[in-house]
Amino acid sequence: MLLRKIILEEFGAYRGKQSLDLTVKKDKPIILIGGLNGCGKTTLLDAIQLALYGPRARCSGRGSKAYDTYLRESINRQHDPARGSAVTLEFTVTVDGKEHYYKVVRSWRISGKTLKEFLNVFVDEEYDDAKPARFAQPDTKFSKMLSEGWADHVEDLLPLEVASLSFFDGEKIESLADPERAASVIESAVHSLLGVSTVQQLRTDLLALQRRQKLSDEEQHLMDNIHAQEKERDAVQAELETAVQGLAQRKTELGKAKRTLETLEREFEKEGGGLFERRIEIEQDRKRASERLAELRASLNQIAAGPLPLLMMSSQLREVHEQAKREQSAAEAGQVLNVLEERDQWLLDFLPEDARDAVVRKLEEDRTKRSKSTALKVDFGLPHDALAQLTVLDEVLVRDKTRATELLALTATAAEELDQLDRQLAGVPEQSRVEAIQLAREEQLQDFAQIQAAVARDTERITELKRRREHVTAALERAHNDFVRTKVKAEEVERIIKYSEKARGTLERFGEALLQRHISRLEVAMLQSFKELMRKQGLVQDLRIDTDKFTLALTDSEGAPIDPGRLSAGERQLLAVSLLWGLMKVAGNRLPSVIDTPLGRLDSRHREHLVDRYFPHASEQVLLLSTDEEIDEYLLGRLKRSVAHTYTLVHDDTNFTTNVVEGYWWNAGASHVA
Repeated sequence: MLLRKIILEEFGAYRGKQSLDLTVKKDKPIILIGGLNGCGKTTLLDAIQLALYGPRARCSGRGSKAYDTYLRESINRQHDPARGSAVTLEFTVTVDGKEHYYKVVRSWRISGKTLKEFLNVFVDEEYDDAKPARFAQPDTKFSKMLSEGWADHVEDLLPLEVASLSFFDGEKIESLADPERAASVIESAVHSLLGVSTVQQLRTDLLALQRRQKLSDEEQHLMDNIHAQEKERDAVQAELETAVQGLAQRKTELGKAKRTLETLEREFEKEGGGLFERRIEIEQDRKRASERLAELRASLNQIAAGPLPLLMMSSQLREVHEQAKREQSAAEAGQVLNVLEERDQWLLDFLPEDARDAVVRKLEEDRTKRSKSTALKVDFGLPHDALAQLTVLDEVLVRDKTRATELLALTATAAEELDQLDRQLAGVPEQSRVEAIQLAREEQLQDFAQIQAAVARDTERITELKRRREHVTAALERAHNDFVRTKVKAEEVERIIKYSEKARGTLERFGEALLQRHISRLEVAMLQSFKELMRKQGLVQDLRIDTDKFTLALTDSEGAPIDPGRLSAGERQLLAVSLLWGLMKVAGNRLPSVIDTPLGRLDSRHREHLVDRYFPHASEQVLLLSTDEEIDEYLLGRLKRSVAHTYTLVHDDTNFTTNVVEGYWWNAGASHVA
């Protein structure tokens, strides 16, 4: 398939009628279209897809808008909506060695409050503004049938899933660097672009052949049941696809919200927001610590008001204690002397006269000796229980000293805690410094929680839809089995089923072999493409594709696996380009490649590799939509020998319209372009 011409009439920013000749030559496959950001490059890519696929087109400017709303907004704002807009695409397709020329005209206008869309498709007729058709009078009936059935016919020419590999922009290339997304692209491409889906369709057609017989009443009932189950299955599948797309969008929003929240959290912490949020708690802790310290100091004062200060006179207390002992001993000795005098007198009364003198001397010596102990140098006249009182005082002082030591330790700890809390309070920022960030953070927290809840709901919804799909699929399979059992009553039906089943088994094995063959070829093509584009030649030594999950596995020169996440943004972009290039190589380069903003995150060396090695060989026809910073004067010089046509999209900022001018910024034909 080769694009020949595109005409835009009052479409988007394109005012009036703008046309681009897209024909290429054998050694000049590139159509270079330049334009600054916002000049309409992506709009041009959308126009090609809109002409081909209408409401199914994956236009970047549509988003979640209804198709009618998108068409209304696509009419040039300075143009009369009642006259509407149109997109015309001309292209050729070669079938069985014969080239067929297609012209697709999709137009729409607003009538009152209603939007009316028109589609006209012509085949093998050349139309020119000034000349009649080259071929014979067109077959109006055939053209009408083709136009009405265009949605199915274009799927035979260029399936929508395949077109997504042929028409892509820089953002899509970056998204393909995600291993999960790349897996879905590889699976879709291998099945659609490389013919594996055709084998599967043959198996499906054979299955339909088993069921397609003249129906009895019982069979009609079974078939009605099958149709009802199929309708329900299709409805569930459509609902599931919508839910999956919604979940993907929600996850993207969740990721953005999370990054924004993390940024606000960092700013909040940087400004001391954590302390600001805890200021009330810190103030309460300080109040409690201050009260605790006051209580401890009051307890110390209370102990100090008792006998505790006497510890400062410990030596004097010891002396008083000794004096009390001495006075007590003297008092006891005095009492003993009185008793001894009475005893001695009683004893002398019993002695004879001749023995009294010696005994008297001995007794007097004993009393004299004892009386010396009652003589004190100092006599304080302490009470008789002074020693007991001093002993009690010692016990009280020991107790109070222990308690005071504990209170002093607790007081020091409380004082340190109070100092720390004072330092924390001193570090709390003013409310004016963090109020705005705190408000934004709280709002972002609410948004994040809402999106997170929505993701959970969507995930639960998808799980429920998958269960419903499994249930409906199982019911449909049972209905098919019931129907098949009723059909095998006839010998002919049995024969059909037997041989169709055999053929389906053969096709299944053939499909597996075909898939393995294409996967092997794709691995080689992708690896070769990646090595041609990479600046680091030894980074990736081997590349494999899992035939079950269609995931990529990279290994280095030592055979160790390489996580794609370790690659730089530019290297991942080149890996995605290699995937697309490898698919085109395996498919035979029979489709055009339309590439919007292709060099976004690449350095100068990788850009040179793409310009020299990829663009001239990406396909038989390559449409490059580039800014002046992507394909600059230097790269234009390297690319020029492969360029068939150059155009520049010139945007008038005064009336917000775009015109197509031949030539590129640094070409002679575009020297007048600003």
